[in-house]
Amino acid sequence: MTDQAQKNVGRPGAPDSADQAYSDFTRSLSYGDYLQLELLRSAHQPVTEAHDEHLFIAIHHVSEVWLDLIVRELQAAMLLLEGGITDGPLKMLSRVVRAEEQMTNAWDVLKTMTPTDYLEFRSAFGQASGFQSERYRMMEFMLGNRNAVMLRPHAHREELYGPLKEAMEASIYDLTLRLLSQAGFGLPAEVLERDYSQPYRSHPAVKAAWMEVYRNTDRYWELYELAEKLLDVEDQFRRWRFNHLTTVERVIGFKRGSGGTSGAGYLKKALDVVLFPELWEVRTEL
Repeated sequence: MTDQAQKNVGRPGAPDSADQAYSDFTRSLSYGDYLQLELLRSAHQPVTEAHDEHLFIAIHHVSEVWLDLIVRELQAAMLLLEGGITDGPLKMLSRVVRAEEQMTNAWDVLKTMTPTDYLEFRSAFGQASGFQSERYRMMEFMLGNRNAVMLRPHAHREELYGPLKEAMEASIYDLTLRLLSQAGFGLPAEVLERDYSQPYRSHPAVKAAWMEVYRNTDRYWELYELAEKLLDVEDQFRRWRFNHLTTVERVIGFKRGSGGTSGAGYLKKALDVVLFPELWEVRTEL
């Protein structure tokens, strides 16, 4: 090895053996191959020349990726809960919370777009709206906010409609209430055998059971931990909704949303939805 070659070893970009070992990808996956970056970038297709349309598409693409991860984590957690396992779901729900945080922060990036910027390309995407996101709807159904009307935007695609309809059969909170009942609290049939396609309403027997859990945490530690983790998920979900609302108000004010909803008005109503009501109510009673 020459004196100059010896000096170059270990320097960034230096042609040492380690660099050469990872530079030939004729028979192995490169970073771009593994992540299919060309395919990913090919999905980024603005339909106007507006500068900020790139931002708008990027934010929604990123959000859809996080939503897909959240759905996968919820599915895995629910599968374990069905089998009576509570420790594994705690990690999965923690990951859901972190993913929700990323989605919440994405709105702050989108807020750099002014109303004038938005109007340069708004007319180009017609009635397309996040309201129609299948992954978002799946997440909401799995968390318990279910409404059969929300299936309609996906009725033309059975591969989306079918799984969404199945997701209305039981939420992660429904599975948690089954575990609560199995722990000896004996919840009534109107809780455990109700019509799951309808929105959940707080029930005094459920609140009484959670009161007992929170007053005897040592005895019911697994249920207590699960309850607190579910609250983490809903807490962050509320933050995401609030940031969504303020972003919409900042960009379009109180105009109607692109998907036909009342826009900010619709989002304000969504803030009133409570996914796990008794877990919030016990705080007042303790």
